[in-house]
Amino acid sequence: MNFKIGDDVETLDDAIKGKVIEVAINEVKIEDEMGFQMTFRPEELILSHRHEDLDSAIDPSELEQIKRQDSVKSSQQPSRKKRNNKQNALFEVDLHIHQLTDSTKGMTNFDMLNLQLETAKRQLDFAIKKRIPKMVIIHGVGEGVLRQELYTLLRRYDNVEFYDADFKTYGFGATEVKIFQNIAP
Repeated sequence: MNFKIGDDVETLDDAIKGKVIEVAINEVKIEDEMGFQMTFRPEELILSHRHEDLDSAIDPSELEQIKRQDSVKSSQQPSRKKRNNKQNALFEVDLHIHQLTDSTKGMTNFDMLNLQLETAKRQLDFAIKKRIPKMVIIHGVGEGVLRQELYTLLRRYDNVEFYDADFKTYGFGATEVKIFQNIAP
């Protein structure tokens, strides 16, 4: 896909949105909503569409026809059993530094910690926005600095409860976060 400077884009694999600031042959540099600059391959990005653009792209008569078709299909289909919680996929975020960046060359411990905490915050905000009820943040054991900073971050949210994740699965290196969606501001 051909991107132009100024295009609004999103990543396919992460919840990152930004504006294109530089385009090269096999890479596109974007600036995210918080001012961080990141480089991606073009196949990792898609163009973002504003809500107004999408509204104007849909013909109201077509929308009504689709709604009618959906209601007919749903009344004809037999009900399916809902999956239980154990079958539902769990939202996991791995904060190990080698999962977040290809190279730590030139990064201080402070830089690495900030990258890990920004990733945790971004993924938690994504889970809240997408109404995901639980997530597991894998932080590892180490000296416990990341875990303590992560707990400080989680305490800032009124709508979350957090505790050690399942020991059999994660050992001491993960925290499970339960997200309450209907908390009054």
